[in-house]
Amino acid sequence: MTISEAAKFLSLSTSTIYSKVCKMQIPVHKKGKRLYFERRELSEWIRGGQRKTVEDLYNEADEYLRTMRSKPRRAN
Repeated sequence: MTISEAAKFLSLSTSTIYSKVCKMQIPVHKKGKRLYFERRELSEWIRGGQRKTVEDLYNEADEYLRTMRSKPRRAN
C-alpha cells in the first residue's frame, strides 16, 4: 500500500508516517523514491505495541524465576 493508504489504515497523518519511517519506527519497503507498506506488517507492528496485562507480567516473572533457579551457579 502507498503512504497515503498506510496513513488512512493507521489513522495517522502522512507527515507522521514520514517521521516514523525516518526514525525507522515503522516497517516499510522502499523502491527507488517510493515507500510501500504491507498491511500484514503494519497490523503486526500495531499488535507489537500492545501493553502487557498484569497477568502477563506475573507469568513472565514466574518463567524468569523458574529458569534462573534451574541454572547452575558459577563459583568465583
